[in-house]
Amino acid sequence: MNIKQWLQVEYLPIPLIALMALTRFHHFGDVLHLPDASLAVFFFAGFYRKKALFPFLLVLAGLIDYIAIANGTSSWCVSPAYIFLIPTYAVMWFAGRYCSAFKSLKPAELLMQFGVMALAASAAFAISNGSFYVLSGRYPDLSWGQYFSRVAQYYPPYVSSALLYMVLGYGIMKLVKSLPALAASHKEV
Repeated sequence: MNIKQWLQVEYLPIPLIALMALTRFHHFGDVLHLPDASLAVFFFAGFYRKKALFPFLLVLAGLIDYIAIANGTSSWCVSPAYIFLIPTYAVMWFAGRYCSAFKSLKPAELLMQFGVMALAASAAFAISNGSFYVLSGRYPDLSWGQYFSRVAQYYPPYVSSALLYMVLGYGIMKLVKSLPALAASHKEV
């Protein structure tokens, strides 16, 4: 297996699946566990345009959640709003597809991609948390103002962990893409 095969996406699902499996059991992370990388996984799956990977990852996320809950993880977040994880992850998928059109490492393009990532992670937060507030039945007497003040504490870690995974993944991807050119220039010396 060479770098060209990795870049042609033949093996991309393996690290994405592994990252989701390793981080999804503890959605918010703690001292011993990394935060959930699902948003970044869907972003990169969209980036590489593997259409069959989207439904597979949706099923995998549900299966991981089922196993985690069956083994003692709280089922607090599982409600009628759970179905809204589909559009939540679709936002990330389409953001990845959009960012795949950028081909260079120019600062303007990198800044644009970071902006798209931040906007997509914010939209994913709004969809998943807004649907939970409206459909979970857990907050029948909570006003929208109270909701926004409570949910504000969850927004920064949700978006920042997603962005951190995406920036790290993007950096690794760009590094891997530049390896053939570096190897060629090293042979010339």
